Amino acid sequence: MHDITAAFHEVKQRIAAASEEAGRPADAVTLVAVSKTFDADEIRPVLDGGQRVFGENRVQEAQGKWPALRAAFPDLELHLIGPLQSNKAADAVALFDVIETVDREKIAAALGAEITKQKKDLRLYVQVNTGSEPQKAGIEPTEAVAFVSRCRDVHGLKIEGLMCIPPADENPGPHFALLEKLSREAGVAKLSMGMSGDYETATAFGATSVRVGSAIFGSR
Repeated sequence: MHDITAAFHEVKQRIAAASEEAGRPADAVTLVAVSKTFDADEIRPVLDGGQRVFGENRVQEAQGKWPALRAAFPDLELHLIGPLQSNKAADAVALFDVIETVDREKIAAALGAEITKQKKDLRLYVQVNTGSEPQKAGIEPTEAVAFVSRCRDVHGLKIEGLMCIPPADENPGPHFALLEKLSREAGVAKLSMGMSGDYETATAFGATSVRVGSAIFGSR
């Protein structure tokens, strides 16, 4: 049987080791534990182990399990890391603390309106499609810097970082390097990059958060 607690601690240790190897402080990288498709009973051992930052892909699924968990653990930080439809913007703003998938004008406008309406202090990331994959969400790399500016200036959004998901069949290093370069050009400090298979590589390239699911919770 998969030991979620042991796996969680191993991931934490490997992030710290990768940070040290890269000459970065041991706490330079935030672990976002990706709990999509896992229920509250499977999440609780990780909460009991001290983890407070979690990522979910779908607004509706998150609505079903996180309000009760947040009541028990009020210092939780919840990230939306999956694609957001504009008709779910109100629900997303109400539930999440961070939305990592701002990737088009329509979503930026919907989020801006809802953040103002709900008076929420929401932190946001622009998702960049570093591999220009037609099936994948994200703004094109050549448009990313200008889009960050529009999000701030036109829609009043607090963009604190960039996020990417490199193509599955490519070396992720060049994609992480591209995202880091774009972050400097856009004037944002945070980089959400790296998942279960490549979070140590992402740490070496300057990730400030990594999104790790199956390495902690097991296969879905």
